[in-house]
Amino acid sequence: MDRRSEPNRSAIYATTLVAFLAIAGIAVVDPILPAIGEAIGVTAWQVELLFTAYIAVMAVGMIPATLASGRFGFKPVLITGVSVVGLAAILASFSNDIVQLSALRGVWGLGNAMFFATAMVVLVNLANDREWVVGLFETALGLGFAVGPLLGGLLGEVSWRLPFFVCGVFMVLALAVAARKLREPARKQAPVRVGQIFSTYRKPAFITLCVVTAAYNFVFFVVLGYTPLYLHLDVIPLGLAFTGWGLGLAAGILLVGHRLAHRIGAVQTVGVAIAGLLVCMVLFATSTGTAMSLVVLVLAGLFMGLANANLTDLALGLGSSDRRVATGAFNLVRWGAAAPAPIIAGKLAEHGLALPFWVGFGVLAVGVLVYLAFAHVMAAGYGERVLWSRWNSAARRNEHAPEEPVGEAY
Repeated sequence: MDRRSEPNRSAIYATTLVAFLAIAGIAVVDPILPAIGEAIGVTAWQVELLFTAYIAVMAVGMIPATLASGRFGFKPVLITGVSVVGLAAILASFSNDIVQLSALRGVWGLGNAMFFATAMVVLVNLANDREWVVGLFETALGLGFAVGPLLGGLLGEVSWRLPFFVCGVFMVLALAVAARKLREPARKQAPVRVGQIFSTYRKPAFITLCVVTAAYNFVFFVVLGYTPLYLHLDVIPLGLAFTGWGLGLAAGILLVGHRLAHRIGAVQTVGVAIAGLLVCMVLFATSTGTAMSLVVLVLAGLFMGLANANLTDLALGLGSSDRRVATGAFNLVRWGAAAPAPIIAGKLAEHGLALPFWVGFGVLAVGVLVYLAFAHVMAAGYGERVLWSRWNSAARRNEHAPEEPVGEAY
């Protein structure tokens, strides 16, 4: 489709820019975690509060943000979220102790919840070409995870406070662009009720997806939150290490994830991703040196990209027909399961540096077992088949043709 046929390109690009900055804001903390711990004199698990507070508030905030978007509209909620993130990031740069910093990271997470509960729905409603806008959004997320650690490493070499401050300034600039360029979708959305969100959990295929995603996201944030402490690198090398991870993640999302899903199906692509990540957890735990750990980090990013490229599509295909409801229900589980991972990893590290990875392996192994037992249920609901369904009579009975293509639904 000719991009000139998109009358809302400015609004679409503005929303995508904010998405990039929001993701970069998550990843910017990675290279400076050891520096923060050293500067304010806290232990590993206390430093991990920066991740846990952020993710926990983000998870809980998804539901009120979804409800607010139905009542007040997408644009006010999105702009409020961007404002909250910018203010929290700037104030975080002036924090003097871990309690202040963690509290502000929690506020930061609330702002991001407001943004992520609305951004994708806004983009899809503004665009004529859904495939293009989905690809644009995914590109922004992949690049955000790649650029965030590099920015954190370079600025963190000067001071651990500087990445927070610069991120806040960027969000203020993004706010100026968003306030001017964003457009409320023409079609008025009906209000969302809390009961609609929780009723989504009655669907067996969606529940299966949530269990697998919960195990996966726990491990995701063990890697993202604990590995910076495990590697024992200086700020800039650590930033470069996680830039490599981010590039692996971006490659998995942009270059491999959807292509593989088109060949073997989204459900089986997620299976490949979690199996590969399970192997990476063993390799982390048995690593013989920094070089090996860095290679495994990039490889883990690639498998995470495969998962991230397909999990949201599956959630929207298996959840409620209302995208806001499906997104709210899925993100509550996704971020809720991730929230305890960093702080648990920090406490486990006191008893052995490899122990967080072994526990992550155990959690993900449960997810893999659930996947093997019930992937055919997800596949049937999504209009796909899994390889082993030919030997499974229950799977054959459950299979049906899809009502409509959902692989790129947002």
